Amino acid sequence: MKWTSEAEEAVKKVPFFVRKKVRSRIENEAAKAGKKAVSLADVKATQARFLSNMSSEIKGYQLDTCFGASGCPNKANNGDKLLKRIGGLLKKEDLLGFLKQQVKGDLKFHHEFRVTLADCPNACSQPQIKDIGIIGAGLPVLTDEACTLCEACVEECRENAITLQKEKSQPKIDYNLCLACGKCIEACPAGTIVADKKGFKVQLGGKLGRHPQLARELPGIYSEDEVVDIVKKCIIFYKSNSKQGERFAELFTPADFKNFVGHFSP
Repeated sequence: MKWTSEAEEAVKKVPFFVRKKVRSRIENEAAKAGKKAVSLADVKATQARFLSNMSSEIKGYQLDTCFGASGCPNKANNGDKLLKRIGGLLKKEDLLGFLKQQVKGDLKFHHEFRVTLADCPNACSQPQIKDIGIIGAGLPVLTDEACTLCEACVEECRENAITLQKEKSQPKIDYNLCLACGKCIEACPAGTIVADKKGFKVQLGGKLGRHPQLARELPGIYSEDEVVDIVKKCIIFYKSNSKQGERFAELFTPADFKNFVGHFSP
């Protein structure tokens, strides 16, 4: 459906974490009214109805991914199965019921526990500012297969983590720069670079708001089962410490992060 320029500008002012829902609802309501284009009046009317009835939209958690069912075109690892497992876990934990017991007055979206999954380090779903951010990873390693010195891996690496040692006829990987995006693995035609480990990176304790902070990354790459276990432990921590609807990220201190590192380090 077409949008007027005024309508497009207005919807950009809606908080990003509900903008997609609001935009979809605006289009649906405009279509039901028989309109072929969304106007500024449509945006204002739907936004007012949406915000006034916010509590009915809240389910206790937000679980996001970058591309959904269409998949990430740059994926380092496929997170579709993991996304379903985490979704089932979040439903089972009844976070909505928990929040209703803890929060006085109406629930709002900022109360919800937020988890996001990105299949690659481009991280379009913004894991760095969520309670739990999960990023697909594929760590490269060198094999004994002869390198053809084609430079495909060098050209593919955006972090300049790979250099060719022509005197040794092999590449060199700087793991301090490598983001484990897996692109060099896909690019190598000779099998000189392959996947050493595929899994997920996990970041904890990110948020926006009056006192924003970036999530801190647990060291290592984790399997699907390990990620689910980390999410479980985070929910246990959250329910044990949130007394008035505080976000996980508000409660999760550097000391708590250090404890998680000690418990989950591969």
